[in-house]
Amino acid sequence: MYEVYHRTPVGIALIAADDTHITKVSIRDEELEETTTDSPLLNEAIKQLDEYFAGDRKVFDLPLNQPGSDFQQQVWQQLLQIPYGTTITYGHQSNQMKNPLAIRAIAAANGKNNLWIIVPCHRVIGSNGSLTGYAGGLWRKQWLLEHEARVMGTGQTKLAF
Repeated sequence: MYEVYHRTPVGIALIAADDTHITKVSIRDEELEETTTDSPLLNEAIKQLDEYFAGDRKVFDLPLNQPGSDFQQQVWQQLLQIPYGTTITYGHQSNQMKNPLAIRAIAAANGKNNLWIIVPCHRVIGSNGSLTGYAGGLWRKQWLLEHEARVMGTGQTKLAF
């Protein structure tokens, strides 16, 4: 297992990988020192995150592997389908998964996502448009959505129904 700490505009990201996959990207509230790595995979993840924050990358192209149940894997795969600069509601996500009664289970699976930004759970919002449930903190969720809106030139993110 390899790890690196990398500074982003919203804090220090911990990026972890095994020999073949990115296994975790999380944001830290602590003021940690940025580190370096010899891992080509971690360096590629850093490069792609920097491109995202610069507004030059809308889709990540990294081999990913995070442990989870079959249901969680389905939820996370569905998150990857949400276009950059758009948002959906938890209800819409449950309908897309053809499981409208599983809103809470889907929201819980979103909360277990260990691949911050890369698997874009920040693009899922409450049915009334509120920012709800984000492990990185709601201020970061708002920052990410506003960043994507600025890059898209929309002024605000739009719901994708």
